[in-house]
Amino acid sequence: MDVNETSPFNGGMRTSSRTGAAMAVTSMLCVQLGVAASVGLIDQVGPEGAAWLRLLWAGAIILVLVRPRPSSFSPQALRAGVALGIVTAGLTLLFMAAVARLPLGTASALEFLGPLGVAVVHSRGRGRWWAGLAALGVLCLTQPWAGSVDPVGVAFALAAAACWAAYILLTQRVGDEVSGVAGLSISLPVAAVVATVVAGPSVVGDLTPTLLLAGLGLAILLPLVPFSLELLALRRLTTGAFGTLMALEPAIALGIGLVVLHQVPNALGVLGIGLVVLAGIGAERDGARDDHGSDPVGPDGPLVITSSA
Repeated sequence: MDVNETSPFNGGMRTSSRTGAAMAVTSMLCVQLGVAASVGLIDQVGPEGAAWLRLLWAGAIILVLVRPRPSSFSPQALRAGVALGIVTAGLTLLFMAAVARLPLGTASALEFLGPLGVAVVHSRGRGRWWAGLAALGVLCLTQPWAGSVDPVGVAFALAAAACWAAYILLTQRVGDEVSGVAGLSISLPVAAVVATVVAGPSVVGDLTPTLLLAGLGLAILLPLVPFSLELLALRRLTTGAFGTLMALEPAIALGIGLVVLHQVPNALGVLGIGLVVLAGIGAERDGARDDHGSDPVGPDGPLVITSSA
């Protein structure tokens, strides 16, 4: 069964796709600005302390804003929310540890291997071509043959990539189970508790009122705003398209690293930016979810959406 691009059904899906893509891109900008702004905090409390402060404030803020009642969530939603919180804590702690050892663009490119894996597994047809193009761009950005990358930082970034893959899948599940951003009122407090157990005891003695206020501001920029946007975006995009669209994040990170942190890319890095941007645009065009919140399917199997040409 084919649906022509001119049909109302496909037009609605394209609009949904663009809205989801806009939310995802805004989220990525907030994430990378938040990470860049956290560099000063890392110097004072370490990467784990910076991650912990952000998660602690984010968990507190979402509880005040949403005021969730456990009885209003299904058992499935609670389980998915708790799992998402654990993965969120791992993602945040591990990525901050990577950023402390690697340039922002390199850390983000390595972390992108998680969404890329999701894109490869869940995409069909042209979606896998976009994922492959994004992978080539990431290779140009990281340039592993140069041999100048901190191996410990790489290990942290790859572990964060695994967490990010799980984060995408769990965020979509929570978004489908719970309306609005209520799912974050489960996941972010859980993430705050996990981060407190892991990093809190080693950092709490170094806290000052100034650091606490800095953590509050950073928590709004990252993770509160971007995680909310990603939850809403994944209601509008397939996991494959979202994973490939995340290819834009290393490019955004490279740009912010250049402007904010004065980390200058070489010519091959600039080529990598072009490739991942192209892959992200392609993912946005092909990646809407259907009105039932899943990959488009017809009565006889996968629904192929073709152009009017």
